[in-house]
Amino acid sequence: MDWEIREALDEGDVRRCWPVFRELRLNISSEELFVDRWKSQREEGYRIVLLEREGEVQAVGGYRILHSMAWGRVLYLDDLAARSDQHGGGLGTAVLRYVQEQARRSGCEAVHLDTGYHRHRAHKAYLRNGFEFNSHHLEWKVLGA
Repeated sequence: MDWEIREALDEGDVRRCWPVFRELRLNISSEELFVDRWKSQREEGYRIVLLEREGEVQAVGGYRILHSMAWGRVLYLDDLAARSDQHGGGLGTAVLRYVQEQARRSGCEAVHLDTGYHRHRAHKAYLRNGFEFNSHHLEWKVLGA
């Protein structure tokens, strides 16, 4: 393998991840907003992992460990993306497997994630990696928030 997967250790690493996150999170309008959100989420246990090849971030994952009545102790995968010019190259799957191993090491019962209905290629990748569709995610927007 000619890549390395590791945790983003500091703000500099996180900023290097922005170009990949920008492709996934179209609602985040700037690198500064991205870094601000990371700082807030980091306080809640959120971690970013990056896949680096030849000094460039090619794929990313963002996750947190949480406990819930429904699921017990789980790793929740908030974000998973590879650069669009790298889709189909196995980089996203490599990050996913890294995260799955983190779940094992952390004593989690499962890895959970949400994915958009329209993301059919992602669905196929998740199914190939042992995930199952078992729920629907619903949203209620607070007016004025």
